Amino acid sequence: MASERRALAASSPRRPEALLGWMESLADPTRLRQLRLLERHELGVAELCDILQLPQSTVSRHLKVLADEGWVRSRAQGTTNLYRMDIGEADPAARRLWTLTREQTDDWATVAQDQLRLTRRLAEREPNQGFFAGAAGRWDRLREELYGKTFTQEAFLGLLPAEWIVADLGCGTGQVTEALAPHVRRVVGVDQSAAMLKAARRRTAGLDNVELKQGSLEALPLAAGTCDGGLLLLALTYVEDPAAVLGEAARVLRAGGRLVVTDLLRHDREEFRREMGQLRLGFDPREMERLLVAAGLDDVRVRPLAPDPEAKGPALLLATATRNPRIVRRT
Repeated sequence: MASERRALAASSPRRPEALLGWMESLADPTRLRQLRLLERHELGVAELCDILQLPQSTVSRHLKVLADEGWVRSRAQGTTNLYRMDIGEADPAARRLWTLTREQTDDWATVAQDQLRLTRRLAEREPNQGFFAGAAGRWDRLREELYGKTFTQEAFLGLLPAEWIVADLGCGTGQVTEALAPHVRRVVGVDQSAAMLKAARRRTAGLDNVELKQGSLEALPLAAGTCDGGLLLLALTYVEDPAAVLGEAARVLRAGGRLVVTDLLRHDREEFRREMGQLRLGFDPREMERLLVAAGLDDVRVRPLAPDPEAKGPALLLATATRNPRIVRRT
């Protein structure tokens, strides 16, 4: 059937059969995602599996449909086939259809997630052998093999002012609270879940500069202006009113205090949201920026984070902001 459509398209590209073939091949979200990736980059099946977070059988099946309809071409490189969109050789009518399709998917949250994974995957590609033969080409991998990954985190934490009081808001089982404690004067962890706090107390039992409190993020059990820094890590997707939580976080900061927020970038994986018990499908960077500004915070910076290679969930964003000293909030 696909070969018949191509023959019809070649002899009379404007016939309905050709149009129906193009539309049918585009009428699947996985194939649309593949084309968005392959439009500008040549990728192998393994790379597409990683970026799309789909099994090889699914990726290959959809690539075959796209190849049969003339959307993509492949070439062999060693034992790997590399794929790229073949839009330049497509019929003008097919190109117009793709232009429309691309415009209508520009704001698709899944495409934004795929682009982040694509950027990370491209950065991980092996350098050429001439470069890799030198120390610069192998240093990152060698350093990780010899010394692990955690020392870099410890080095970053060492940049924190030792006199700071930091609020870990939505502290959960206390993993971050424990990591922060050796580097600052005091860490105050707040969580609404008694079970989470029980685990956090076990984890931080030997740390005398950690204080754990049970309370709502919308009404923090902390006095105004008592913290130098605040963290909200993967917490806002679980609350009914993110604006209220950010307002409270700003309230407990001292003038010039810093807030760091890490949460899910906007996505459309509804099943994931339900499984994780989250109340929303993440945040658009512009939405997060507006929320932080509305909370009375300055120097707001929001950016997507490159997904970790082993991460199976949606991509994340990182936001930082400073307490505006001109804003006076009630205690």
